[in-house]
Amino acid sequence: MTEKINVGTKAVWSGEKEVLVHGATQVPVIVSVAYNYDDMDEWYDVAVGKKQGHIYGRNTNPTVQAFENKVKILEGAEAATSFSTGMAAISNTLYTFLKPGDRIVSIKDTYGGTNKIFTEFLPKMNIEVALCDTGDHEAIEEELEKGCTILYLETPTNPTVKITDIERMAKKGKEAGAIVVVDNTFATPINQNPLELGADLVLHSATKFLGGHADALGGVVCGAKELIEPIYHYREINGATLDPWAAYLLLRGMKTLKLRVVQQEKNALAIAQYLQQQELVEDVFYPGLATHTNHDIAKKQMKGFGGMLSFSLKGGMDAVKILLPALKYANRAANLGAVETTYGPARTTSHVECTPEERAAMGIPEGLVRISAGIEDTEDLIQDLEQAFALLKENTVTV
Repeated sequence: MTEKINVGTKAVWSGEKEVLVHGATQVPVIVSVAYNYDDMDEWYDVAVGKKQGHIYGRNTNPTVQAFENKVKILEGAEAATSFSTGMAAISNTLYTFLKPGDRIVSIKDTYGGTNKIFTEFLPKMNIEVALCDTGDHEAIEEELEKGCTILYLETPTNPTVKITDIERMAKKGKEAGAIVVVDNTFATPINQNPLELGADLVLHSATKFLGGHADALGGVVCGAKELIEPIYHYREINGATLDPWAAYLLLRGMKTLKLRVVQQEKNALAIAQYLQQQELVEDVFYPGLATHTNHDIAKKQMKGFGGMLSFSLKGGMDAVKILLPALKYANRAANLGAVETTYGPARTTSHVECTPEERAAMGIPEGLVRISAGIEDTEDLIQDLEQAFALLKENTVTV
């Protein structure tokens, strides 16, 4: 009988055993750039991939490999490869499979850096990019029928937490002959497994929830070995290698991934419900709310709704400038997924690379605020919001 191991246990134990040495219970940080071989034939076999091992740090590293193995197991993938940042994971994956004359279909609400690749860099390579309204599944299907090399999805999206039906889109994407790629950063493997829903590749900015402590940059992509191998080859030649110390920090963070996500989504729902009741709040975006567009799809494909939400104030940026500095238990920073609650307007976080006009075209008002709920006690976060909104009401704000 096959033993069923739950995801929280996998986050603690998986992917590490083969790297442990000298009876250590924790993965070592191996910083060696090169690896010595007395046997020239063995060295050659490792170098050309006939035998497992390591030859040079830009290619592989034992600490990094342990991180890749853990994410691979959590996502139920055959293989994984890592990168120096989340954007490196995204760009290396796209550049591996796209060539001049190809066509990519995606959505308008992807992370700002991803959107810049779609609107600025790929067109320079004579690659056609079709961006559809997020959640408009019929429009995506129409674009897929015109031909597609890659279907790229992000769900929930950053920062408006919009939802796309992965299973439906993956089926249509494969019918069109496309490689289906899903950015799973917001959901994490705890709440969503795109490969089980039909995607070919799933990627993460490991800097965010996987690491969880805002102290290490990294990215990772998982999928079938035949797809991961060319991505790894592109990365090893172009050099966006994950640092072993960062890999160690990401590994350490992932041990508490499930615990963190459970508390973060509890806090996110409480904050979203509180914001809904505030007269100075114009809109609240959280897939866990029954009022959220495509809430039913989120409920179908996600095990939980995650720790990310966003909202807009009736007073716009003037109101934001009063509310955010008044918060006591919040970092005002361009990051997410950490143990501390973090607030930030989209114009200085997720879409800082975009112009106001570009943000407006994506449906992102200048006063939209992204919240990454932390692991603090829920009642303290709500009390913090209460005192900040009290201050906002005392000030003259156009509503």
